[in-house]
Amino acid sequence: MVRSPLRISLGGGGTDLPSYYRKRGGYLIASAIDKYVYTSAIKPFEKGIFLKYSDIEHVRKPTEIKHKIFREILMMREQKEELQIELTTLADIPAGTGLGSSGAFTVSAIKAIQMFNSEYATNQSIAELACRVEIDRLEEPVGKQDQYASAIGGLCEYIFHKDDSVEFRRLPISEEKLNDIQDSILMFFTGYSRSSSSILSDQNNKSKENDEQMLYNLDSVKEMGLTSRDLLIRGDINQLGLLMHDHWNQKLKRSPNMCSKEILSFHKKALENGAIGGKLVGAGGGGFLMYVTNDKIQLRNAMSKIGLQELRFSIDHLGVHVMHA
Repeated sequence: MVRSPLRISLGGGGTDLPSYYRKRGGYLIASAIDKYVYTSAIKPFEKGIFLKYSDIEHVRKPTEIKHKIFREILMMREQKEELQIELTTLADIPAGTGLGSSGAFTVSAIKAIQMFNSEYATNQSIAELACRVEIDRLEEPVGKQDQYASAIGGLCEYIFHKDDSVEFRRLPISEEKLNDIQDSILMFFTGYSRSSSSILSDQNNKSKENDEQMLYNLDSVKEMGLTSRDLLIRGDINQLGLLMHDHWNQKLKRSPNMCSKEILSFHKKALENGAIGGKLVGAGGGGFLMYVTNDKIQLRNAMSKIGLQELRFSIDHLGVHVMHA
């Protein structure tokens, strides 16, 4: 069984799309969290490809697979004989909630298939392969942070170069400050799950067309990512919250129709009850609201009263890994 973590973005999100970083270079901060996608790969009793996810499939050849990520991963591999493999996936959190589940799914599936075939690859090479599946082969309008954050783990800075290469480093934060940061961030489920494809497609197309307003917005977001790095290292919770508030406003400018009036009302309630700043996690118009706060009790009580469920989490430091053979 393999598990790969989901992630939260703490600054610079959106600059990891090729349409932007190939022009200007991208930068963001992301942290893997202890919510996971799990994939097991075993040899069934009969030949064929058996897939168990939210649907069940039994096919003979990779080209017949309906699930596009499984199909592309298996089609990329040289097959000398008919496959005999059963893949099963589970997830702690539903898809479409802004925590990078598609990237984590791809990373988990690649690692599980490699283990099934007694192959070894570094977590970085797994991230690169996952990006190739989603961005190059499937041509999804997504960036690279989800795959890298899931594969690498920890709280890291990611630098996306114009030549498509990616650098990453764990932030040099003491364990005490890291615990303080983790304790100051709360997340609440809005009750909405939504695909980010339409929002990201709009950003992608405008960046490709050199839309000045879009590129300027993402330039500002990248600068916020660099600033958030310094704030995280210093452990400056208050300024981090205020910066997250600015990040939210830039996100709304980039995608004015990204969330409903109800979500905006949730956000207003949070700011009135102890949240220094916050935003929707991910590009989609639903999923989780994330806040930085100095008053966890007040914020939890206020959000509970309006029916929002909290997601408690810790930082995952391992990235994708095998739980057992």
